[in-house]
Amino acid sequence: MTDPLLSAEGLVKHYPTEEDFLARLLGRRRWVQAVDGVDLDIYPGETLALVGESGCGKSTLGRALVHLEEPTAGTVRHRGDDLGALSAGELRERRRDLQYVFQNPSASLDPRLTVGDTLREALDAHEIGPVGERDRRVAELLETVGLRPSHAGRYPRELSGGQRQRVGIARALAVDPEFVVCDEPVSALDVSVQAGVLNLLADLQDEFGLTYLFVAHDLSVVQHIADRVAVMYLGELVEIGTVEAVFSPPYHPYTYSLLSAVPEPDPRWEGDRVVLDGAVPSATDPPDGCKFHTRCPIAQDDCGEWDAHPDLEPVAGDHAIACPYSDRLDADLEVER
Repeated sequence: MTDPLLSAEGLVKHYPTEEDFLARLLGRRRWVQAVDGVDLDIYPGETLALVGESGCGKSTLGRALVHLEEPTAGTVRHRGDDLGALSAGELRERRRDLQYVFQNPSASLDPRLTVGDTLREALDAHEIGPVGERDRRVAELLETVGLRPSHAGRYPRELSGGQRQRVGIARALAVDPEFVVCDEPVSALDVSVQAGVLNLLADLQDEFGLTYLFVAHDLSVVQHIADRVAVMYLGELVEIGTVEAVFSPPYHPYTYSLLSAVPEPDPRWEGDRVVLDGAVPSATDPPDGCKFHTRCPIAQDDCGEWDAHPDLEPVAGDHAIACPYSDRLDADLEVER
């Protein structure tokens, strides 16, 4: 089997909360458990989609994988090398291979720089190509993402949302990466523009052999672009497998509830919705046991016990779930497999 391009083991990212002076003095500071013990392998050339509700830790996990956020604990390995053990200079060199496309192109592009300056900045930082040829490289990058070379003289405010996102993609491509985190790259765009950006990402993957972590909450988009899907809830992975294995139908009740909420383009559709009770628990004080048990439609009495935390266990092939009672989906919710 092919070795993973990027892998995480026991990855944790916690943020301190804003506590008062007395709480800090007494050592009672609380922590936002954004990512809490994630194990994940990403293989060369694949698109792994990361899905879940807003605030579940998807973007934090993506940033921690490329060390834009320093992990609190755990390891991230790129081609077998522990990124946390690299020196500052070595990590800077490694960043050429690990790039990020941000969710909001309006916020991630410097409004004071032209498009050309933005792309040239990446080339200058990593000393890519002769200085005199970098303008030509900028023009090539713009054409690669479907823009004209003349766009190099424009500022971000002079571009549409879709054009700004294409500039963000071009900036990531400028340093010839092999792994790109696409953090909800189409969620801020009009529906009419989304398809063009998704098709561009797919074409670039074929042309340059890219590997993607595609962070999303739109499951219809995931079905279109992903090879595998990882489902995240409150900082943990609860299901992972191929698109076909996870979506038809899922084994984890949380995944099942997400899929049941996807709207069908048919006014006569009368499918059953699984409406979860309550709100997502606080990430500063998550429940004991299975974190999903407070909202789970098939929860059992022991799911909330402190020592009942479920780990990802194989179901079939590389399909794994974190739920010992998934068979109750068949009985309680009448899921047909």
